[in-house]
Amino acid sequence: MNALSLIGGSFADDFFPFSLIRSVADIRCGILTIREKWHRYLQNTEPLLTGLSVPANILPDAGLVSSLLSSNPDLSFSNSVKLLNLTDILRYNENEFKKDFNLITSGRVSAPVSSTNRLTGTNIFLEPGATVEHCYLNSGDGPIYIGKNALIMEGSMIRGPFAIGDKGVVKMGSKIYGTTTAGPNCVLGGEIKNSIFFGNSNKSHDGYLGDSIIGEYCNFGAGSSCSNLKNSLGRIKLWNPLRKSFFDGGLKCGLIMGDYSRSTINTSFTTGAVVGISCHVFGNGLTPGYLPSFSWGFNNEIYSFDKAIDHISKWKKLKGQQLGDDEIKQLKTIFDHQNKLK
Repeated sequence: MNALSLIGGSFADDFFPFSLIRSVADIRCGILTIREKWHRYLQNTEPLLTGLSVPANILPDAGLVSSLLSSNPDLSFSNSVKLLNLTDILRYNENEFKKDFNLITSGRVSAPVSSTNRLTGTNIFLEPGATVEHCYLNSGDGPIYIGKNALIMEGSMIRGPFAIGDKGVVKMGSKIYGTTTAGPNCVLGGEIKNSIFFGNSNKSHDGYLGDSIIGEYCNFGAGSSCSNLKNSLGRIKLWNPLRKSFFDGGLKCGLIMGDYSRSTINTSFTTGAVVGISCHVFGNGLTPGYLPSFSWGFNNEIYSFDKAIDHISKWKKLKGQQLGDDEIKQLKTIFDHQNKLK
């Protein structure tokens, strides 16, 4: 967007590790990223807001946009919903999902839903090219959105709210609970609940993932699972290295995994685990509560930068993308900063 400026601020540190790679405006909450929401709300009216700056963590809605376009806009944003930290992404995900679903589908007609499926509810929208056969789709508690050329394989059981982006895949026999959102080019499998995948990531096999936020170009080895609830039912504390403090993750919080990180088979993520950028996650027993960026295993070893870049390039190529020079420079900055802390 050229006219409206979505600006960062000190709040970006509260979105570690995702804000190391992207603007807060490019965080996904609901079906869309914050930037994509603004684009859809404004449509052809954006030039009217030339020169206006809005904090990137504000979630737009029709009322806010109407105010900004009025002769007396509220520029304090005091009544606006803001994402303040990672747990807010999950906290607001369901409400944002329903708003986004209406934004995307308003005035449009879904592609036909095959009669081979077992349906509960009618709030299901398929984009052109989506393939869904012999599945259980329950939109009674929230809508289901299937992106262009996505594939939902037979035997999958899906309860809304659920969305998967363009060219996404849900593997056979998957069990997915709401509210779960996967951006474009994700591959999902096993059991998933109340989780967000920013895009281009794979959780293809059996294993449990719940109340989690996963960045881009991540991959889970077969059998990998996370804990999202303490046996003591105590509150979950997550470590933020930029703030050098813990923050409250509530009673349920699974895994926070930064971009380009991957786990080997049968990895067990501890409750409220935070994994940085480009980590190769393996080791015995539960993972630590925090793995710094460019970790190689659990034992404080460093992922060689050249090796990491080679592996990231291959994962991006797998998704039809290329690793650019600017991205490599950004990753080198993160790598050098992390090494200074050791």
